[in-house]
Amino acid sequence: MPTALITGGTTGIGRATAELLHARGFQVAVTGQNPDSVARARLELPDDVLVVRSDARILADTDALLATVSDRFGSLDLLFLNAGIFRPAPVADVTEESFDEHVDVNFKGQYFTLQKALPLMNDSGSIVLTVGLGARRGSLGATLGAATRGALLAMLPSLALELAPRRIRVNAVSPGLTETPLLDKVGVPQRDREAMRTVIPFERFGSGQDIAEVVAFLASDAAGYVTGQEVTVAGGYGLGI
Repeated sequence: MPTALITGGTTGIGRATAELLHARGFQVAVTGQNPDSVARARLELPDDVLVVRSDARILADTDALLATVSDRFGSLDLLFLNAGIFRPAPVADVTEESFDEHVDVNFKGQYFTLQKALPLMNDSGSIVLTVGLGARRGSLGATLGAATRGALLAMLPSLALELAPRRIRVNAVSPGLTETPLLDKVGVPQRDREAMRTVIPFERFGSGQDIAEVVAFLASDAAGYVTGQEVTVAGGYGLGI
């Protein structure tokens, strides 16, 4: 039975991916930092999904997480590095605390989760990074989110080359505007959401399921010759002039 670890898997895209992979026969572990979302995930996800409260900023938490995953699964076929934060602010308002938090969660935490998970990864396994369109397209107030998520994209080619001898594939998925709890967290009003929909050729936001299907493909044998690539899942957003 294939195995998967999904960071940031208690809500949104991560949770949708956990549900999809579990339905397709994976043993799944998910992480979350918020105690409320962790508690809901434990109640609502299937009983055999391993839900672990783990703070990506704390490397001791990551060590404990990987020890738990090792004890339960023995090895991993998919590592989906999806955990992240996004707190938009203009450059003039960014504090050192906010800067450090974005770096610690979006880049440092994911980097060291990857490092510590590699000994558990099966040869011919798959690693998927969540990046997002902000790394390549401008958005007001998004400098920190774009830079720290974009750091994952910048390391993608080198990481894919490094792990190629083990036939471990490394790819990124970049969601466009997606209907997740993040929209509520950053306080996007409904009228603004309607305006945002008008610039999407498919005239709707993406869903967690849309992204989950792409992650499942990248984890499958059907993507066995795909590595070092970024897959944009955005309903055509950004294609126009």
